[in-house]
Amino acid sequence: MKKLASTLPNMLLSLTAICCVAAALLSFVHESTRATISAQELNALQDGINKVTPSYDNSPYEEKITVTFDGDEFVIYPAKEGEILQGAAVESVSHNGFSGDVRVLVGLDMDGKVVDYTVLEQAETPGLGAEMDQFFRETDTGHFIPGISVTTPLSVTKDGGTVDAITAATISSRAFLETINKAYAAYQLALDQNLLSR
Repeated sequence: MKKLASTLPNMLLSLTAICCVAAALLSFVHESTRATISAQELNALQDGINKVTPSYDNSPYEEKITVTFDGDEFVIYPAKEGEILQGAAVESVSHNGFSGDVRVLVGLDMDGKVVDYTVLEQAETPGLGAEMDQFFRETDTGHFIPGISVTTPLSVTKDGGTVDAITAATISSRAFLETINKAYAAYQLALDQNLLSR
């Protein structure tokens, strides 16, 4: 077989063929894994709802509502026993993380206290801001969030608040607390607009 001459048209033709094959393979892999990834994301979300909400016997995911607050959409998953609202899980976001958006699923009860939380998405610095998922759960500290009332917005001590920030990750800590505050504000908005039955 005769070897192709190393000319510009031949190189462009070879490069185009390689790119087409690579694009086709990437497209195939994306399509074949999309359903699996979606199912895993849904399972992770439902596990998060189970973890952060007060006890319930309804289906929070199927009864979810969406409210717009501060330019963002917040998905609220109501937790009910019978027809009585016990609280909710709220998907919240801050656009002020050190490395981008921070998304947190926050569980709130009827008294405005955080039941629990789980970090859904963050790209903060490993070993620093990325520790937010566990740092704010450390008991007997000035940064333990579960059980704390958020009827008054939370802020870090550096800003005159009561919550200790992650060492060397104040920006990440502020973003995390912003997600908690916004979750409560969106939840309260839904209650005020009678979007959630009490």
